[in-house]
Amino acid sequence: MPDLFDHSVDVLVVGSGGGGMTAALAADAFGLDTLVVEKSAHYGGSTALSGGGIWVPGAPSQRKEGYHPDPDGVVQYLRQITGGLVSDERLRQYVHSAPEMMEFLEKLSPWFEFVWKPGYADYYPELPGGSALGSTINVPAIDLRKLGDEEQNLLQPLALAPKGIWFAPKDLRLFYQVRQNWRGKAVLVKLIWRMFRARVFGDRMAAIGQSLAARMRLALKQQDIPLWLNAPMTELITDADGAVTGAVIERDGRAQRIGARRGVILAAGGFDHDMHWRRQHLPALDRVRELSGEGKDWSFGNPANMGDGIRAGEKVGAATELLDEAWWFPAICWPDGRLQFMLNERMMPSQFVVNGAGKRFINEAAPYMDFAHAMIEGQESGITHIPCWLITDIRSFHRYVVAGHLPIPKIPFAPVPTGWKVPKAWLESGVVHEGASWEELADKIGVPRAQLRETAERFNELARNGHDDDFNRGDSAYDNYYGDPTLPNPNLHPLGKPPYYAFQIILGDLGTSGGLRTDEHARVLRGDDSVVKNLYAVGNTSAAVMGRSYAGAGATIGPAMTFGYVAAKHIANSSTGTGIPPGAKTDSTVDKDRKVTK
Repeated sequence: MPDLFDHSVDVLVVGSGGGGMTAALAADAFGLDTLVVEKSAHYGGSTALSGGGIWVPGAPSQRKEGYHPDPDGVVQYLRQITGGLVSDERLRQYVHSAPEMMEFLEKLSPWFEFVWKPGYADYYPELPGGSALGSTINVPAIDLRKLGDEEQNLLQPLALAPKGIWFAPKDLRLFYQVRQNWRGKAVLVKLIWRMFRARVFGDRMAAIGQSLAARMRLALKQQDIPLWLNAPMTELITDADGAVTGAVIERDGRAQRIGARRGVILAAGGFDHDMHWRRQHLPALDRVRELSGEGKDWSFGNPANMGDGIRAGEKVGAATELLDEAWWFPAICWPDGRLQFMLNERMMPSQFVVNGAGKRFINEAAPYMDFAHAMIEGQESGITHIPCWLITDIRSFHRYVVAGHLPIPKIPFAPVPTGWKVPKAWLESGVVHEGASWEELADKIGVPRAQLRETAERFNELARNGHDDDFNRGDSAYDNYYGDPTLPNPNLHPLGKPPYYAFQIILGDLGTSGGLRTDEHARVLRGDDSVVKNLYAVGNTSAAVMGRSYAGAGATIGPAMTFGYVAAKHIANSSTGTGIPPGAKTDSTVDKDRKVTK
């Protein structure tokens, strides 16, 4: 009955990240009255904090370049990396619907411009269906001034770059080659020019996840789709039969009952910063807490992500899966609690990583989920792997970007560390150690002296021969991406003369990846596989379609956006049974209540 609710819509979307905003745009385009509610004062979710990549094999931007990944091959690829944890129906839905979602957005709004630059390989390009060209789709940079008053409401990165400093996806790879070739130096010049423009002309350019979230918000504005900020959901509302009919939303100091005639789509993220849940489901973090301090947390996910959507789903009977999993990555944790993603360092030639026994335990350049899983499994074996240590030498420090240090002459007041010496503060922190010999370094990091020397000598022998016989580092096109292109094997070179350095590596993540159990339509399921009627979950509120793996860069945002689109389409189709969404708008029209047309 209408008087049961303070406000009613067809579709209520909870969360304003990539999955939530895509769901809202799709539901609105299918003729459904839609409302987005966001818990925090800022929209964008973890998407706004991310690298902004969207993994979509067969995207329109790929097809325009003449590249057509075989859908059956992609399904085979996903089936292999997920190891049977994810149903074929969900995998096929993703592979089929992801390009459709992207085409839909491009036709819907001129704010969406998707580009593909081949070369960032899938994370397992040698597997059947994998691609050395990659399927990571990006958006160009955008001047945030186009957002108008909404600029102040965009969730900002946890660590703000200096004014004018922004990287397009390909810039970063070239920037890491600043000492290897002229292209790296050209990126450095480009960054200086961007800083100059920002100061002189007031540019407020943003790229990667910031650009993607900004473009989505501009599209919401274009379509007049309401977005309520500071409006947390506190519970779902159900009828006598258990069907979801709406949600309680706190807004302006009072609880409002919002009716959802067709469905509720939960896109509220994971439980990244709920430390009680994390300790319960992710015991590996107990060791991280010992290293970095009780009050710290170790996630790059949206600070507002506390598992609200998952808990609300559980209360109405939903099942959960993979709550012990996260989008793990190896990281440096500085004394102030700041996490630094360790990515390119693990692909550098003159380095290796050792555990507490002083031994290598994995291909250092492996995808970060695999590397982190090896840390967790190693720790469970009784040998210290959290932390482990990246070992390198002074030549490497002078040649490559390590831990954000730029290997150029020291520049006073530079926004990043520069110069030829390892910063004194790093050495004093205990995060980085220096040794004049392998034995001295071993003592400082607490590993057996003889074993560290043996590991170093073995690595140098393999590097001189040009192949890592022990762990096959450098065999994959993915390994090579951030390696040194001037070497025969971009990932291998012997360590030279001391001093030697050890960088402490702990466990971080991009957010949790377990959540509500869903089917191929993003419908939330109970433990017996029955459907919680009218309830959908996408993004990190749902258990990942990637299982415990990661197909390629953008394999979090790609599924979030895709299943947001799938959920909206299913809601629209379900009301007619025809397979054609009711009131679906074309790319050139909007409904009679809209003021914006293309």
